[in-house]
Amino acid sequence: MSTQPLQTPEHVETGGWQTVVHNDPVNLMSYVQWVFESYFAMDKERAHDLMMTVHRKGRAVVSMGQREAMEADAQAMHTFGLCATIEESE
Repeated sequence: MSTQPLQTPEHVETGGWQTVVHNDPVNLMSYVQWVFESYFAMDKERAHDLMMTVHRKGRAVVSMGQREAMEADAQAMHTFGLCATIEESE
């Protein structure tokens, strides 16, 4: 694992990049939640909340930090079959 999960707004690490997971028509919501729990070591409640954000809003920020770490997180999401991108934080 390259980063810590985004726990609260106070958890913003310096670096100015974020990993975003996007909704897709393929993966089950339970699987997306499991990926968040497994890769980011999120508790069930946080993973469920982020999965629901992906489902309802079409995307959710799952980690923040240095660009290289966000690229690694996005690649990991791809390995799990999830659609993920990185973008600069606002």
